[in-house]
Amino acid sequence: MQEMTSLQRVLTTLGHKEPDRVPFFLLLTMHGARELGLSIKDYFSTAEHVVEGQLRLRAKYRHDCIYNFFYAPVEVEAWGGEVIYYEDGPPNSGTPFMKKHEDIIKLAAPKIRDTACLRKVLQAHEMLKARVGDDAPIIGVVMSPFSLPVMQMGFEKYIELIYEEPELFRQLMKINEDFCVEWANAQLSAGATAICYFDPVSSTSIIPRDLYLKTGFEIAQRTLARIKGPTATHMASGRCLPIVDDLSKTGTAIIGVSVLEDLAELKAACSGKLTLLGNLNGIEMRRWTPAEAEAAVRGAIDAAGAGGGFILSDNHGEIPFQVPDEVLLAISEAVHTWGRYPLQGR
Repeated sequence: MQEMTSLQRVLTTLGHKEPDRVPFFLLLTMHGARELGLSIKDYFSTAEHVVEGQLRLRAKYRHDCIYNFFYAPVEVEAWGGEVIYYEDGPPNSGTPFMKKHEDIIKLAAPKIRDTACLRKVLQAHEMLKARVGDDAPIIGVVMSPFSLPVMQMGFEKYIELIYEEPELFRQLMKINEDFCVEWANAQLSAGATAICYFDPVSSTSIIPRDLYLKTGFEIAQRTLARIKGPTATHMASGRCLPIVDDLSKTGTAIIGVSVLEDLAELKAACSGKLTLLGNLNGIEMRRWTPAEAEAAVRGAIDAAGAGGGFILSDNHGEIPFQVPDEVLLAISEAVHTWGRYPLQGR
């Protein structure tokens, strides 16, 4: 089979057909800082740094996407919240900017084009599109309206809101949904190919399915219908097998799956409905030898690669900064060796 571009490879597997090889996404955010010899804080200070970092990482590891994800609390920063930087880990949100449920009454979403940290991400999209064109998918990121409040007000207060203040919960969701849609569409307009919709609170690791159907499910249906491009829903290590059929009804095309669930079982449940993204263990990856990395890749491809509908990746949506180059190179080499279709042994 003639070698495909990364975008062709991904589109083929999304159609539940076999491309030339299994596509793989190394969802690297902070590693670009190491490539440029910068601190993580300095790396994220300009769009130019992130663009150069992403281009270098793709050239080095030969993977199939550009991941224009700065850091999760960039959205909190846009609302006026605090971002805490670390030397060897992802920036995190600080003290929640909403102290009590009643703060929702006066809450107003930031204006995308007037917010410096969001404009920086959009600038990176524009620059990446100019450099990459249609060779590889450029992935934009949003936090789901249902999961964002964990950073806006803290997990405990948010759970109380869901159960005890239904009217304020609905008001917050309306504000967050409008912001999420505007933010996603701005990234698509700037050059993103697709949007990763992070929604860990909808995972059955966090809430039961019956609550999900009344909350995160309906919110995703409304929100994704208004996003003007393809979406992937990521549970950020959370379980999703009990809600696979529900997720397929939200309009998403891809589901980011957890190492805590059986990949072959997930593939069977998603067959013809959703493409799987996952599920290499990013935490264990820090300690893998190259041989262990190759074995993990082969196991994942054997479990889910046949028939398309599978993109190899980590299970969380962000590979830890401590994962060494030799492991990432071993993952890449293993996919290029064992991921060619027709798969060996089949």
